[in-house]
Amino acid sequence: MSAPTAAILGCEGLILGADEAAFFRAASPWGFILFARNIDTPAQVRRLTNDLRAAVGRTAPIFIDQEGGRVQRLRAPHWREWPDPLVQARAAGAMAHRAMALRYRLIAQELRDLGIDANCAPTCDIATPDTHRFLHDRCLGTTTNDVIASARACADGLRDGGVLPVIKHIPGHGRASTDSHLALPRVDADAAQLHAEDFAVFRALADLPVAMTAHVLYPALDPDLPATLSARIIGMIRTQIGFDGLLMTDDISMGALQGSLRGLTETALAAGCDMALHCNGKRAEMEAVLEGCTPLSGKALTRALTAQGWAPDPLPFDTNAALAQLAACDAGNV
Repeated sequence: MSAPTAAILGCEGLILGADEAAFFRAASPWGFILFARNIDTPAQVRRLTNDLRAAVGRTAPIFIDQEGGRVQRLRAPHWREWPDPLVQARAAGAMAHRAMALRYRLIAQELRDLGIDANCAPTCDIATPDTHRFLHDRCLGTTTNDVIASARACADGLRDGGVLPVIKHIPGHGRASTDSHLALPRVDADAAQLHAEDFAVFRALADLPVAMTAHVLYPALDPDLPATLSARIIGMIRTQIGFDGLLMTDDISMGALQGSLRGLTETALAAGCDMALHCNGKRAEMEAVLEGCTPLSGKALTRALTAQGWAPDPLPFDTNAALAQLAACDAGNV
């Protein structure tokens, strides 16, 4: 079997049709990502994840954004509703790290049941007064140390449930006051401050297996290119932050990045990203991304294989006990 392509792609809807399956078979993306448009019932999602893997003929990882709060693709009545991460962290106070471990262990249980084995969480950005509202309440805290402790707990909860965590948005999106879905954020903090605070979170979590880049311009580090496209910043992520896991872009089609999708994909991979992420499931856009992709090889392939083996089968787990402990954390009764 040939090496998979260095891409994670979305799919169009609730059902994988024959034509779309044939497209994925030929494209052979390393993985897939699901959104609300792909979610209806548990049985439907299980069928879709099985069909996606069957289309490429291997155990391709399937990702989702299930942070909780505003960013959760699985919702009631079939799945639990969660408060925004920062809201729950504040409610739990000194027990925030324990609450996050329980929360993401419960989320992992729901994901594994559906054939979803990777979660684009935790968000490791530091919430500041300037953080854009699209991101602020998705953060885990307002200080470097609080975010490190809670993010580690989130990752541990996912791993214990057999789900691969994806830390984001490396090297740090919290200072940005612009929504990167719409335009390119600019962070004007100096390098010393960035390394001491924002980047320190990712340095403490550098042993984790997968990270997602920030579509953010840091003029102190590279005056011309955002992190996703900057060989200079990705080199810093590898050396000074010390992250040697699989590095995937944030959605390559977001408004923060300007240019053709083929060109953006080529630039991101040439800069040092291992994987291009494209989310909206639009065929013409995916074809353009694939034109800029290469087969996984070398270190990127090794990192991908390591990531797929990082989360073991779930450990024994008592759901009711976990829910009771989480409620106690939130109420300050622990």
